[in-house]
Amino acid sequence: LRNSMVAQPDRLQAIRAAFPKEGLFAEKDWLLSSDAFPIDKRFLAELEQLGHRLFVFQRACNQLDQLSVKGKQPEWVARYLDAGKPKELIEFSRRKEIRDDLPRVIRPDLILTDEGYIIAEIDSVPGGIGLTGWLNQTYSAFDNDVVGGANGMLDGFESVLSNGGDIVISQEAATYRPEMEWIAAQLKDRHRDFDWRVVSAENYEPQDGRTVYRFFELFDLPNIPKIDGTLRANAEGRITITPPIKPYLEEKMWFALFWMHPLREFWRRELGEKYFVKLQEVIPYSWLLDPTALPQHAVIPRLEIHDWREAAKFSQKDRDLLLKVSGFSPLGWGSRGIALGADLPHAEWERRIDHALATFESSPTIMQRFHKGRQFEHRYWDPDSGELKTMKGRVRLCPYFFVEGNRVKLRGALATIVPADKKFLHGMSEAILAPSKTQ
Repeated sequence: LRNSMVAQPDRLQAIRAAFPKEGLFAEKDWLLSSDAFPIDKRFLAELEQLGHRLFVFQRACNQLDQLSVKGKQPEWVARYLDAGKPKELIEFSRRKEIRDDLPRVIRPDLILTDEGYIIAEIDSVPGGIGLTGWLNQTYSAFDNDVVGGANGMLDGFESVLSNGGDIVISQEAATYRPEMEWIAAQLKDRHRDFDWRVVSAENYEPQDGRTVYRFFELFDLPNIPKIDGTLRANAEGRITITPPIKPYLEEKMWFALFWMHPLREFWRRELGEKYFVKLQEVIPYSWLLDPTALPQHAVIPRLEIHDWREAAKFSQKDRDLLLKVSGFSPLGWGSRGIALGADLPHAEWERRIDHALATFESSPTIMQRFHKGRQFEHRYWDPDSGELKTMKGRVRLCPYFFVEGNRVKLRGALATIVPADKKFLHGMSEAILAPSKTQ
């Protein structure tokens, strides 16, 4: 009843009125909807279980890298993961002091498909935490069923920095500073005795005993002049940094390693049979574009080709394949390092494959099966015409999981609804951003 009592224009007015005056994203806007994105209870239950599966997956990734370095798993795993990274950073990431550290926030990008969903990737430094917190709080004023409730995102983030802490943001990630300022202010309102600060990475001075929430990519370290002092404080145990300084954990190639035949028994053992099978349903089949020649009788699995250059000859209908830069690169952000074969002219597709093979040693690329998003209809406010319209669009759903003690909790889910003709589903000015709710 409460839902229907608040008419659409009033809801939109309430949403606009609740906007923080500093904004949430620097120089970015999106289309407003008066409705949260609806998901059914069965899908919500599936999402809640996904969090723990992904936590176990990330723990297994951490384990596999360490075993590879020790020679107890194939040495090529660590070799692939270290490609193109500075030696000092590799050595730091494997220090015994941080050996078991794992990300405390897990945010997969889910593409909703006709069959269910597929995980496009797991974001290692996810934006949108403050935005989703604000959306959840704002929409909860007129909707009882928002996923995570009014304060879930704040509770989750507080569990990461429970006694205050420093949210350290680089210039590269400055777009997200306003949403982090909002979250810090909300947490300070709750607990006057603790201090949450948002500070620039470029002139950050670590203070003993503080927890640092890292909002910068590891390829960005050379642009952060005082980073050595922060890393030293972390190595000496004077501060903790989350997500940990582990570039090997932030590679998209984990999805290719997950499907590799020689590692099958490792995954089965570390994940358990049930999780292994469940993740095979949602991790898209992926390959590493390694130019190493195969023996003459061997083929690349599922593509049935002997050499990657044969993939360059695929017809357009066989090119429902994505090329993605694996990680340690500015191109890893957003959709800058992604190309869809079916959308490219033949010569450009061939050029991209040649480039990926030529740069494999310094910047590995993966190839991944493309899964098309299902179409949904969702209402939004059209600022140009000043009226409510319905968009036919595809949805990227970003659930936010927080590792809280020995539990993994779903605290919110941000829906990005993009016009149906767009292939890459990410935030843009013609997309609707909304929280999710159960129906």
